Amino acid sequence: MKKNIFLILFIFTIQVSFAQVGIGTITPDPSSMLDISSTTAGMLTPRMTTSQRNLISNPATGLLIYDTDDNLFYFYDGTVWLPMSSTQIRTNYKLVKSIADLADELAVGGGSKYILNENFLYEINGIISFDYPIDLNGAYIRGQDTGEDILLNNSGNTFFSGTKGGHIRDVLINGNGASVFNITGTNVENLILYSVVTVNASAIGSLNNLGVVFFNVVQYVNNNDGLDVSNINSFFAENVFWTETNQNTFLTLSGTYNNLQMANGRIVADTGEIGIDVSSNPTINNAALLSGLSFVGDGTLVAGYSPSVYDGYSFSNRWDVNCEGIPLETDGNATGDLNFNFTSGGGANTTFVANQTPVKLNGATTSNSLFRFTRLDNNRIVYDGNKTRFFNVTASISFEGNTSQDRYIFYVAKGNSSTAATVIDETGVWRRIGGAFDIGAVPLIGTVELSPGDYIEVWAERFSGSGSLFTVSLNLTIR
Repeated sequence: MKKNIFLILFIFTIQVSFAQVGIGTITPDPSSMLDISSTTAGMLTPRMTTSQRNLISNPATGLLIYDTDDNLFYFYDGTVWLPMSSTQIRTNYKLVKSIADLADELAVGGGSKYILNENFLYEINGIISFDYPIDLNGAYIRGQDTGEDILLNNSGNTFFSGTKGGHIRDVLINGNGASVFNITGTNVENLILYSVVTVNASAIGSLNNLGVVFFNVVQYVNNNDGLDVSNINSFFAENVFWTETNQNTFLTLSGTYNNLQMANGRIVADTGEIGIDVSSNPTINNAALLSGLSFVGDGTLVAGYSPSVYDGYSFSNRWDVNCEGIPLETDGNATGDLNFNFTSGGGANTTFVANQTPVKLNGATTSNSLFRFTRLDNNRIVYDGNKTRFFNVTASISFEGNTSQDRYIFYVAKGNSSTAATVIDETGVWRRIGGAFDIGAVPLIGTVELSPGDYIEVWAERFSGSGSLFTVSLNLTIR
């Protein structure tokens, strides 16, 4: 009897070793080593907490467990634990429900900061309290709700620091009395913020030498100071809101930018505060655009270039500014003037080398209102704008002719640094001297097309006669 039982067990062992195993079925699938069939029960994998999962020593690739903290299945891919979710399509992903989920990142940071995995997506679920600063390191941080998914800085230090940017989306950042950013790159890194609220920071912080900085739908509430930005290749911000609950200066710009654009939003600067500070004269290589922003408050809405490029305006000619609450600064509202007015008996003499040969009117001129124009020498203003456009010119000239019956033509002349000035025939207006030392005046009206760097002057031509002109006044405006 014992021999028969031993023989049966021996045969069964051989079948298990060389065939599929079926539980609940006598016909296991040929492709499986183990086929479990049931219509009344399931298979139960090991269940453990996140911390217990992280304590598994040298997990095998493919190891499967159920995380009772996250209520998700996790498998080990040979490098990291990854959740098995119906929506999970990335391998470089980590769900963060507590700071314990970032134990690996803290270890990489030597126990003094969290260095995130480059190009990883970190999904924030709930309030995550950080006891050490974060090095974004090119990672992507994403929440689902700025009201519930919160990054809380409990480190007492600047929250985000390092040499790389990253992406932050759909979260609330609580500075908790410390600064938020201190990132200095090598002019190729990017920092992207979308749908982010920042609160309770001592300062939003500083961003330096980055390739692209892009903020879209960002709001700042109850912060003690704003953001210092310098040397950014392309700086873009849209739908930005700096509320009255904040203090000091919202945005300080310095250094060099290839492109800069801010559109839509609201910036509040109350008494003693500053909206945008460009007093360090940032260099714009291509163009800068401010549009659709609403500047409000009793403080300094814009601390302009110092010294100012144009009296009464804040920015240089590389900026295109069309915002509520601050002056319009575009090529479309460029304006300039030329003036000289002598006291009784004074004037400037202009002589002619030949008839029908126009010359520039002599006289020491001044300019009182220049925007996107610069006075260069007497009787000359230069267009500083960036776009070619048409201007209307109006002028009044008072003069005295010393020879009766001389005939003169007055013009607007145009030139540039590479082309000598020539008169614009269409602007010509005639005047004949009645008697010797006859005093007269002529209006000068015309339209002139100017490109950047073009200048205008007032010229005169003696058409016939032999005398000279003694100009008493010249008042010209262009707009």
